[in-house]
Amino acid sequence: MPEKKKKRASLSSFTIILSILVGLAIVTVIMGAMGVEGVQGATLSDVLTAPVKGFQGAMGVCIFVMVLGGFLGIVTETGALDAGIAALVHKLKGNELMLIPILMFVFSIGGTTYGMGEETVPFYLLLAATMVAAGFDSLTGAAVVLLGAGCGVLGSTVNPFAVGVAVDALAGVGIEVNQAIIIVLGIILWLVTLAIATVFVMRYAKKVKEDKGSCFLSLQEQEAMMEEWGLEASEREARSNDEANAPTMTGRQKWSLAVFAFTFVVMIVGFVPWGSFGIDVFDAGAAYEEVVTPVTGEEITAAYDEANGTVTTLEGEVAGEAVITEEISPAWSSVLTGIPLGGWYFDEASTWFLLMTLVIGIIGGISEARFVRAFINGAADMMSVVLVLALARSVAVLMAETGLDMWILENAANALAGMSAIVFAPLSFLLYVVISFLIGSSSGLATVSMPIMGGLAHHLNFSVEAMVMTFSAGNGLVNLLNPSCGAIMGGLALAKVEYTTWVKFIAKLFLVLGIVCMVILTAATVVLS
Repeated sequence: MPEKKKKRASLSSFTIILSILVGLAIVTVIMGAMGVEGVQGATLSDVLTAPVKGFQGAMGVCIFVMVLGGFLGIVTETGALDAGIAALVHKLKGNELMLIPILMFVFSIGGTTYGMGEETVPFYLLLAATMVAAGFDSLTGAAVVLLGAGCGVLGSTVNPFAVGVAVDALAGVGIEVNQAIIIVLGIILWLVTLAIATVFVMRYAKKVKEDKGSCFLSLQEQEAMMEEWGLEASEREARSNDEANAPTMTGRQKWSLAVFAFTFVVMIVGFVPWGSFGIDVFDAGAAYEEVVTPVTGEEITAAYDEANGTVTTLEGEVAGEAVITEEISPAWSSVLTGIPLGGWYFDEASTWFLLMTLVIGIIGGISEARFVRAFINGAADMMSVVLVLALARSVAVLMAETGLDMWILENAANALAGMSAIVFAPLSFLLYVVISFLIGSSSGLATVSMPIMGGLAHHLNFSVEAMVMTFSAGNGLVNLLNPSCGAIMGGLALAKVEYTTWVKFIAKLFLVLGIVCMVILTAATVVLS
């Protein structure tokens, strides 16, 4: 009798991130031992404390994800989410595929305008459930979110956390940038890559819809997916064709679903930095006044010495004034969180979701005991995601402490000096692809790299605007599969998709998008220089 073949388990997200962390630590130790200037070998304590420091840096988003889990637990308890998805799928019967381009375009708008990244995490769970119910799989749901928002970030137009920081960094070294050129280049990159990614996802989803054997997920992943959201194909087909028993929702479920949708709309509005676009409607009603406080010489020296560990003595009498701007009346939209819409971050989003959890619980008629149980169970379901988000930050922590990221950037920039535009542009793009694996944060990468790379492009009389978009595209492309990106690892975990599966699935598309970006940016550098 033949032996039963064992299922091969994929590496978990935790193992992958820890392997990267240890591997980079070993590289820095070797470089440090060789006397490489600018790189300090990682110590054992650096490696061991990096995850803890990463958790500290990710505390805001971790709390948000846990509250979100409780929120979804309450919505699920009302039955509104399942009923709403069933009603949507029934209404779209035969046209489910059209959900993909619509949703990907919506997510891409968030990406290109304000760098929608970690804010997408809750949508992985919702889209996975929706796509499975529509006859696709959870990988399709993850792809809609990640590739939709990702292509938008790749082609950032007015994203203040990418191109905004890059332009500001260049202004700090005296280099002026034409924002109109950046927006045009961003739109081209955004729409071209989005079109390619949308076709890619739709073709895959269509194959899965027609033949479940085309599913890219492993057997273990398919079992986890079906256990979480699935119905057997025959049962789903029977329900879909049964017009007499079309899905219905109670009044409480309809109101719960309406509040559910409203909650996410307000969250998105809260994250968009409206002030960067000259929109101040959410700041209306805010009033400020300057408070001037006299400061003595002793107070000045005491503050200076405390900050710098020095002992300072002033000759003669010195006096000054401390000017503080205080809010005397809040903006109308800051009543609930203390921060107006457009200035929100994860603390404000957590507050908002906690409030709306209570509202939906009341609307859904959930008792106190059921509410507490459902909220705790929902938050508990998110713990693996929380740990992945925190652990992913540890790689960036280690890179900053050892100086490996800056060493690569500075030496690569020196190597690019003196090259022609047609060679300089693609190599600069490849450099950003490499360095983005080490510095996943778009704002962090823009701050440290733009004065170097933008300054080099300016010195060689190449387009600085093209260099800004080279940074945006390279960083955005890598963040479609960067294992140190908490949003990716956490989102895939919610969708029941292993990281290794995602990499295999997206590999060809990644190469195609990279080549397309390289061609567009090289052409832009040659034409604009």
